[in-house]
Amino acid sequence: MSSAEVLGPTLDLLAELAGDGRALEFAIGTGRVGVPLRERGVPVTGIELSPHMAAVLRRKAGEDALPVALGDMASTVVPGEFALVYNTITNLLTQDGQVACFRNAARHLAPGGRFVIELGVPPLRLLPPGQAAVPFDVSVGHVGFDTFDLVEQVLVSHHLTRDGEDGRYRRESSRLRYARQAELDLMARIAGLERERRVADWDGAPFTQDSTRHVSVWRKPL
Repeated sequence: MSSAEVLGPTLDLLAELAGDGRALEFAIGTGRVGVPLRERGVPVTGIELSPHMAAVLRRKAGEDALPVALGDMASTVVPGEFALVYNTITNLLTQDGQVACFRNAARHLAPGGRFVIELGVPPLRLLPPGQAAVPFDVSVGHVGFDTFDLVEQVLVSHHLTRDGEDGRYRRESSRLRYARQAELDLMARIAGLERERRVADWDGAPFTQDSTRHVSVWRKPL
């Protein structure tokens, strides 16, 4: 995820959208994106819920270089206005939380500023009646599959990873709330934002009905 092939197009688009302005990263984590974006000349501020991840980021960039506020990205407010707010929202597990995140992004944006998120398209077309799981990787060292709660729109991503030579598998899982594109656009409208573009990846490939991911950009009116 930190390779130049993966990260380069992300940084290219974010730097283009930020222009001469400041950027705010929701859930900045360990700074995988924020640190190299700052190195490209974009002033970056972060919001991060985990003090442990923020501590890892601190080993890469000091507070003066890249300020980070500890808190929930749906409600934490940092000083100033930004040309760009970015990251994903699926780790907020309720619709109310995701709407609040859109509103918080809009609160921080200067007029004309943009909110950018990258999300996977939930593979609901692959679910036949009665099935709640979709595999995404079956290999020698790893088995991965997603299970879906279609009522709550919650996806649980399961990973079975083979450790060492004894053949044992380590199990991990993470919960996400998925949202389709129309729901996201409605959240943006509630927050006073207008959709500017939606593409299939950071390189700008057209978004189609067969796309598995999307990068969406909403703009705060002037």
